Amino acid sequence: MSTLKLTNLSKRFGGVVASEDVNIEVPAGKVIGLIGPNGAGKTTIVNMITGLLPVTSGTIHVGNADITHAPAHEICRAGLARTFQNIRLLGEATVLENVMIGFHRHETSSTFAALLGLPEAGRETATLKERAFSLLGEFDLQAFADYPASGLSYGHQRKVEMARAMASEPDFVLLDEPIAGMNDVESNALAEIFMGLASSGKGVLLIEHNVRFVAKLCSYIYVLDGGKLISEGTSDHVLNDPEVISAYLGDAHHA
Repeated sequence: MSTLKLTNLSKRFGGVVASEDVNIEVPAGKVIGLIGPNGAGKTTIVNMITGLLPVTSGTIHVGNADITHAPAHEICRAGLARTFQNIRLLGEATVLENVMIGFHRHETSSTFAALLGLPEAGRETATLKERAFSLLGEFDLQAFADYPASGLSYGHQRKVEMARAMASEPDFVLLDEPIAGMNDVESNALAEIFMGLASSGKGVLLIEHNVRFVAKLCSYIYVLDGGKLISEGTSDHVLNDPEVISAYLGDAHHA
């Protein structure tokens, strides 16, 4: 069974340490949580995994493949996909078109063939449309296929982003604060999707500020504070760890 594994992962910006010796494992078929207060370094970790930030030291492996210094497109081919804290959709493009973008990893026709309107490119586009429409069905979005993405509610836009990420058929999905700004109904709908991803054999790393949401979904949780892991384990263990309560839960309680 494949695993996404971070070993002694560190990131420094000059003299500032953003993360230090972080060790995390995300097995296939599991939802793993990464929590911590604002500024703990959670997004920095995700950006290193996906190649948006260079790694200062340590390693990142997907199974036996070392992707520590791989460019973003190779990381995608290795089987990783992500969503972002701030939704990144093409607002004027339709929901269907946004999801089709996610299939770029599987395209076989050349750009030249597409520009010339060659039959092979047309056939592939038709196939990708069918696949994208089918994928929208898994997220209850087929009724919105021809809507501009910018016209959808926040919760539906999150679903579109999820569908686009899944179009690349990843083995591991990194979700960066996916329920930020959502109400309980919207977040519960996404929770079912996340559990479904794990049930289908995908590894899910859920990066969140909402402790209750993570505790409900995750079989194992890592807690980051000041760029360092301060606790890890089951939700019961983590939620009762005095260091976690002091660094994170205490702030949330008083808020």
